[in-house]
Amino acid sequence: MAINDYAAALKQGRRSYRAALAKGEYPYLPVLDEMISYTEVASFENLGIMDIPLSKIVGTKTVGRSNAFANNFMPLLPEESEFGNKWAAVYNHQINDGINDPIIAFEFMNQFYVQEGNKRVSVMKYLKTYSLAASVTRVIPKKSEETRLYYEFLDFYEVSHSYDVCFYKEGSYQKLLKYMGKKEGEVFSDDDRMNLHSACYNFELAFHKANGEKLDINVSDAFLIYVGIYGYQKVVSQTEQEMSRALLKMWTEITLADQGSQVELVQNPENVKATLLNKLIPLGIPDSLKIAFIYTKTTETSSWAYAHELGRLYLEQVFAGKIETMAFENADTEAEVEKAIDQAVETGCELIFTTATQMINQSVRSAIQYPKVKIYNCSIMMSYSSICTYYARMYESKFLMGAIAAALSRTDRLGYLADYPIYGTLANINAFALGAKMINPYVKIHLEWTKVKENDARERLKQEGIVFVSDSDMITPKNASREYGLYAKKEDGTLENLATPIWDWGKFYERIIKNIFSGGSTESDAQKGKKAVNYWWGMSADVIDVICSKSMPSGTAGLIELLKSSIRSGAFQPFCGPIYSQNGVLQCEKGESLGADEIITMDWLAENVIGRIPEVDELTEEAQKLVEFQGIKVDESGTEKNTVKNGQSDAAGGQE
Repeated sequence: MAINDYAAALKQGRRSYRAALAKGEYPYLPVLDEMISYTEVASFENLGIMDIPLSKIVGTKTVGRSNAFANNFMPLLPEESEFGNKWAAVYNHQINDGINDPIIAFEFMNQFYVQEGNKRVSVMKYLKTYSLAASVTRVIPKKSEETRLYYEFLDFYEVSHSYDVCFYKEGSYQKLLKYMGKKEGEVFSDDDRMNLHSACYNFELAFHKANGEKLDINVSDAFLIYVGIYGYQKVVSQTEQEMSRALLKMWTEITLADQGSQVELVQNPENVKATLLNKLIPLGIPDSLKIAFIYTKTTETSSWAYAHELGRLYLEQVFAGKIETMAFENADTEAEVEKAIDQAVETGCELIFTTATQMINQSVRSAIQYPKVKIYNCSIMMSYSSICTYYARMYESKFLMGAIAAALSRTDRLGYLADYPIYGTLANINAFALGAKMINPYVKIHLEWTKVKENDARERLKQEGIVFVSDSDMITPKNASREYGLYAKKEDGTLENLATPIWDWGKFYERIIKNIFSGGSTESDAQKGKKAVNYWWGMSADVIDVICSKSMPSGTAGLIELLKSSIRSGAFQPFCGPIYSQNGVLQCEKGESLGADEIITMDWLAENVIGRIPEVDELTEEAQKLVEFQGIKVDESGTEKNTVKNGQSDAAGGQE
């Protein structure tokens, strides 16, 4: 009987009323008329009839019946009251015939307030309906700092005509459009709206089924993080049950991302302590351990994959008879990464290294799917607890390279070739510039980008008369060239290789494995689910170095060895102030040094660098995909600023 359902709804209302009073909150429905009485309203806009999510209907337009409902829209008046009988009649009408007449509501700051149809809303909320029809009038507040996020929603609504999401963090609407593959200003099709509506509906059901309301996170914000990990197209195709199962396994990832980057940055192997990984791999070297390495492209066509392949082969030599490794190439898409990880798990691999930042999302998904397998991704400052990440402080080597170049050059002009503008690349460029400036205070670094469309970076440096050039860190086996590291290119085209930075991934992987074998994985004191753990090792860990030509003058070689020893011991920091950026801003005070986060997320160029950071659309298609994961962008004023990915700063160095 309907009256029994009213009694159940009444119980929910009274429970919500008491809970609100206990927290010192207003126990009744908020009233829009009272709210806008002290708000500067810019205009009213008639939106017509549309479906609106029940979860976004939060109050009533006038004070009239506001006290008849608790703040969750459940009734408060007795069962025998006229109100109770009318509520029961509306309930019966919905059960027997369905309510088709739209309510009348006002939208203010992305929430709805009912003018006519409060009992209908109460019944539908009791029945846990997702949405209902409403004739909507929008109340637009005056633009201000407080309404900035709402105006972002208005821009989103302009193209989507959707109320299915309501974010609480600036930039979230643009991020969702990016995940959906939408270009700026691209209007949604009917299918786009239907797919988003369906995905949000399924996710909200899954969210509550997985007890998401117990977490301090909004449903839409959780949805955005979920989409960032799984990918929009996959989320659209998932059922409520699939989402619910996934959510139960990944609440730690969602809460961690919502809280911001909670990253345990381990800068020295000696700082590592025993953690949960010991349960996976017992103390001491096991009789047999299978490890998989997953590469983009191939070891013949990519210098980046080739460097990690050398590290894999080194591991097999160091732990001969103790470990077995295998490599998977051409994992260039998320589907290919997923396939490689699945195959690695099927063959018994307990440890998997995904060697490129763009593999991060699939690495997280696979780690959730295979909780007994430990996955490491080669990136830095990624806020995920299901996996560990690792990277090298290459800027230390680049500082030495800059010092060498300035010491050997007879001019004040040096060249630097970078691939694409991602975190880590900027630190490398600036470290090179500062190392050169330490030797020659008048030196200028001419910066060119090799991944800018229709740009022959090497030819441009040649035309500018630049002799000493810092180029790619390693050779590509299939297209071997002497244009790597630091070289002097003479007018006749001949090259003299002077020095090259070394990514010693073999020693890096050796240290990781030894930590595991000794019972001290690099997850440090951070317990899984509380912090993301990143290894960020440099010269002090002996995982990067600089190899100099034997023809280098002994005085220069001695100076470099002295600097190298000082960096390795921690006595000298490359990013020690005062440091100014191109626009004259003091980035580091005299006598101070930049912190790890400031170096990793560096998004400016040093004052002695001639060049600029290219826009995303200037880059090649391949480079644009990488920049999506860890790039920076420049605002209209030309000031560099951070780009955020999956709710956290993304950072890593160049990967070819």
